[in-house]
Amino acid sequence: MKNLNTVEIKSFVPAKDFECSKRFYQLIGFEMASEFEGIAYFKSGTCSFVLQDFYEPAHSNNFMMHLLVEDAQSWYEHVQKLNLTEEFGSKVTELVEQPWGMIEFCVIDPSGVLWRIAQNK
Repeated sequence: MKNLNTVEIKSFVPAKDFECSKRFYQLIGFEMASEFEGIAYFKSGTCSFVLQDFYEPAHSNNFMMHLLVEDAQSWYEHVQKLNLTEEFGSKVTELVEQPWGMIEFCVIDPSGVLWRIAQNK
């Protein structure tokens, strides 16, 4: 039988201003594990993504990430303290309870990428 086990899946997140986006993701709590030729590998716990020095407005403004966390309230309070709007022009929504059984809020990064940060109820 063939081995079809998967190990990991990563998204390539676009960056309008690569340096600004790297600072943004480190500030909100991701570790930049490596960087090489316009690609930065970020991780937090068992989750990771690749930030790329690539920007296409239509792509970035329609790109969405979903980060499932253990405690959305703690993440929300953490993000609120960072003043992301003033520092990066980012937007942060209110923390809400969704009818599909999650508590979540959204953060829009400096490139227009929408992050849904949520926990299961």
